[in-house]
Amino acid sequence: MTSDMSQIKHHLSDELLMGYAAGTLPEAFNLVVATHISICDECRARLGAYEAVGGAVLEDVGTTDMSSTLSDVFDIIDAGGTEFRAEPAAPKSDIFPDALRDYIGGDLDSVKWRSVGMGVKQAILPTSRSASARLLYIPGGAQMPDHGHRGTELTLVLQGAFKDEDDRFARGDIEIATEADHHTPVAEEGEPCICLAATDAPLKFDGMIARIAQKFARI
Repeated sequence: MTSDMSQIKHHLSDELLMGYAAGTLPEAFNLVVATHISICDECRARLGAYEAVGGAVLEDVGTTDMSSTLSDVFDIIDAGGTEFRAEPAAPKSDIFPDALRDYIGGDLDSVKWRSVGMGVKQAILPTSRSASARLLYIPGGAQMPDHGHRGTELTLVLQGAFKDEDDRFARGDIEIATEADHHTPVAEEGEPCICLAATDAPLKFDGMIARIAQKFARI
């Protein structure tokens, strides 16, 4: 599968990129961030800016004006990140970017899916307990249960697309949902929507059946 990553419209937040650069994110969130930046030139360039700030501070402890350094970096990012331009990611025929393929030891045919009903499948990935990561397989046209969030949920689209009340998310796009968000994702008709999702707290389902299934699906 080839895809024009310049079409990515939904990117990582500054907070997530800074947390990744500083090594303060849970393992599950690190996996999502690493997978996204491996295919997103813009976020990879922004990450380079944050890592450069960290390097400058470590090299010049006691002499670096942190506020000035951060101001310079934000100016660069606002200008398009030209001083930290990332090399474009090479097109891949596989669905999983390198960061994810290396983590699970293969591509789509290596995933051990488990059905969670209505044609939807998931595979929970081994990460630390502070947050969970899973791959989701959603048939075209299928609707996920209406739900809210008790924490943060990151959802990265790897194949296909889905829509919710806020927007459309296609390959490479990442949706960041918080406790303030409540939505009903629906996979677009056509090819299945495959996503990598990470959560640091259980979801809040409205329907009784979804709440009962939640215990068994561990979401």
